[in-house]
This record gives sequence, C-alpha cells and structure tokens, in this order.
Amino acid sequence: MAIIEIKNLTYTYPGATKPSINDVSLKVEKGEFVLITGPSGCGKTTLCRCFNGLVPHFYQGELKGEISVAGLETLKHHTHEMARHVGLVFQNPENQLFALSIEKDVAFGLENLGVSQAEMRQKVDWALHQTGIYDIRERSPHEISGGQQQRVAIASVLAMQPEVIVLDEPTSFLDPLSAEKIFEVIYELNRKQGITVILVEHRLDLTAKYTDHLIVMDEGKIFFEGDPRDILNSEQTRLIGVGIPKATLLYQMLKKDGLNLNKTTPLASEELADQLLEALKKW
Repeated sequence: MAIIEIKNLTYTYPGATKPSINDVSLKVEKGEFVLITGPSGCGKTTLCRCFNGLVPHFYQGELKGEISVAGLETLKHHTHEMARHVGLVFQNPENQLFALSIEKDVAFGLENLGVSQAEMRQKVDWALHQTGIYDIRERSPHEISGGQQQRVAIASVLAMQPEVIVLDEPTSFLDPLSAEKIFEVIYELNRKQGITVILVEHRLDLTAKYTDHLIVMDEGKIFFEGDPRDILNSEQTRLIGVGIPKATLLYQMLKKDGLNLNKTTPLASEELADQLLEALKKW
C-alpha cells in the first residue's frame, strides 16, 4: 500500500529561471526505509519540502503535478494538517528550535495536538532517551552544541510518532559514531513500529545498509530508483557524483582482480568481511 504517491511533479521557486524538481514521479510503500541521495543542488531538499506541504504553501512558487501523502493531497491540505502525518527534520536544527528549554521544544508538537499531560510526559521522555539528551532536557537549546541541537530537532519529531518521518541530512553536525547511533534509532522505529522513513543523506557508508529503496537524483530528476545493491554497484551512479560506500568499492576491486566473492553486493564493511571469510574458507 503506497503511503506517498507523486505524479509528474515539477516545481519552480519564486523568481527562479528553471525548476528545482522536474517531472518527478515516485511511489513509496508504507513501512519502507527510503534513502535519497545525489549531488548538491539536485533537488533533494525541495522534494522533502513537498512531502509536508511547505512547498507550495510556505515557499509558494509554481507547482505542477500531483502529490499525495498518507492519503492527503498536499495541494489541498496545509502544512499544519500534514504535520499530523509527516514529521520533517531540517538540515539546520536552529530552524525548528525556539523554546526556552529542550524539553519544551520536544513537547511543542504534542501540546498543539492536545495530547494529555501523562501521555505527553511519556512520549517526551521516550524521545529524549532515544536521542541521548534526557540529562540536558532543562537546558536552553541555544546554549548547547550543534550536534546536540540536531538531536533535539530529531527528538521533537520522534515524540509525535508520525506515519512518515522525513530527515534532510539530520546528522550533518554529528561525528560518525554519534550519527550511526541516530541512524540505528531511526531504523528501529522503521523496523519495529512500521514508520515510513525518508532519509536524505550523502554519507552512504553509514546509511546504505538500512535502506530497501534507494533514489538517486540529479538536476531535479530521478535518475535511478530501486534496489540499493544494484544501483550502488553501477558505474553510472558513481559518475553522477554519488559517494559509493567504501565496502562496495573494495568489493568491485576484488571481483575485478579475480577473487571469488558472493554475488550479493555488500553495502557495509560487516557484509564484506563475511564474504571475505567465506572466500578464504573455500580457498
């Protein structure tokens, strides 16, 4: 069952000479973990803004085509209505933090939905624990580091537990270890609770292993879509400028040198290590 359907979507920002998204069609099934990647300026962030109605209701401009999310047409439903179903984490966390304490920022969305105090307390504490910021919950979001701010922004969306979570490079201020912990949390939400995840990310070394639906964009269009192993094993993907996972690149080099490895393209170092051990046993 598709939770997101896009047909021939073209969008041009006010005053722009060419569209940021050009004739994009896409279908996302409920419960999928979708990874969107591509060179800077290819339209990834603009596409994310379409999912919750920021485009066109806030950014305006010219939008052509159809987009439906969780059964709602975003052209007919404003952002505050879409927020009940779609949570968006911006690339810059300061854009969505404004309260006097971290705890209040995380609770803000739930307060607007009229959630009871007991339920709100439970969901806020859960989100704070999941993102590792429970101990600093009483501090101001403007007195903490950029990485901590990013965790607050993610927690504020997790607390609402929407049907779809859209994350636009949500760990750009975090080191690889901290980023991986956040991706693990997002993956667990996807796997155990069935929340559909749309993740925009360049660091495929950390994220490719979680996805079951990869989208590669360039110049406002979708160039490749489908199984991440097939797409990331393609030379055309690398030529677009996508950062292929190092495990995948090493696998390609070893296969070229004649090493008899499994036909399944690895997306993470753990997968490649298992294949190498298997090959050594046969050798």
